[in-house]
Amino acid sequence: MLEKNIYTIKELYGSENKAAQTERYKKALEKFKELYGDCEYRIFSASGRTEVGGNHTDHNFGKVLAAGVSLDVIAIVKQTDDNIIEVKSEGFPKDVVDISDTSVHADENGRSSSLIRGVTAGFKRKNYGIGGFKAYTTSNVLKGSGLSSSAAFEVLIGTILNYLYNNLKATDIEIAQIAQYAENVYFGKPSGLMDQMASSVGSFITIDFKDPANPVIDKIDFDFDKCGHSLCIVDTKGNHADLTPEYAAIPEEMKSVAGFFGKKVLREITLSDVLENITALREKFGDRAVLRAMHFLNENETVEREAKALQKGDFNAFLKEVNASGNSSYKYLQNIYANKNPHEQGLAVGLCLAEMVLRGEGACRVHGGGFAGTIQAFVPNAKLEKFKETVNSCFGEGSCHIISIRPVGGIEVADNI
Repeated sequence: MLEKNIYTIKELYGSENKAAQTERYKKALEKFKELYGDCEYRIFSASGRTEVGGNHTDHNFGKVLAAGVSLDVIAIVKQTDDNIIEVKSEGFPKDVVDISDTSVHADENGRSSSLIRGVTAGFKRKNYGIGGFKAYTTSNVLKGSGLSSSAAFEVLIGTILNYLYNNLKATDIEIAQIAQYAENVYFGKPSGLMDQMASSVGSFITIDFKDPANPVIDKIDFDFDKCGHSLCIVDTKGNHADLTPEYAAIPEEMKSVAGFFGKKVLREITLSDVLENITALREKFGDRAVLRAMHFLNENETVEREAKALQKGDFNAFLKEVNASGNSSYKYLQNIYANKNPHEQGLAVGLCLAEMVLRGEGACRVHGGGFAGTIQAFVPNAKLEKFKETVNSCFGEGSCHIISIRPVGGIEVADNI
């Protein structure tokens, strides 16, 4: 690592990926110069994330095991002396945001410009510096993949502001909280904090959201490259259209059960509370809400066991808990397919194929929010080619993405391209 938290391409992506990533950065720099000329610039990157345990627990102040991944969004940036942030993202129209106005703009709801304005507003609320810049960005974080492309973009904007105008005074945790604020209030999506936190902090981490204003984050020292398995994200090509109500129903139903006990979130109650009142809870809120509450309470313990297994270097025990997490999501959380569209069950098909290939080895589970998108699989290297062949034959060539764990979150990248 170079001075002032600047990482080289080799450090971020590994020796085996250095050439390909260098070429990627060169192309981004060429596009930047086409837009803004041959000027002084800096380079930034923010990672996607993978959730390993703790499916839909963060919004009820639960526990999560997550990691930053090698897929990321990068930006070539020119600092300016005005209050205009201009971002041209590959494949999308240019966003131009006047940050002298940091109020919520209803017409920006659901657009990337709202995230830019929202992150800037979040910095301003915390009395951090803000200012203008021009940027060209490109991303290889799969959209709708559960790898959190929106969180990576938010963290990227926060990272740029932190380096350009705050001398790194904002912490990784604060940037994640600001990013969540932007997504909730300005973009209009009721996301938890886990996506932004894993993207901002990086590495294998456990996050305990018991006090969401001060989440407890612990990095786990585990060398995944030596475990004999590959981490695969399989894109089942599901349609995310009109799924916002499905996602929103999960925290709503969980919190309704907590409300029965006079609490705001499930973290404030126990499994015994649910079991002792299960008849009344079923009558008042329905079976799905009760099952989702039990998923949450059990999933917290699963995360603890996953983390302990990694800390001890017991990878087989870790895989057992990953499968337990996936089983709970399928049966009790019920986020594998939307009830309103039972004909589309790509995640279920993906999990079925994964189990057929793995045959008791490795692990597989839903990845991300669920209902459509991706599954996650830990595949023994001896079965990797068979696994790729099987899922690609179903979902299309290139559906299986092999990723690595990234050591850091939002960061400046050395200009050695």
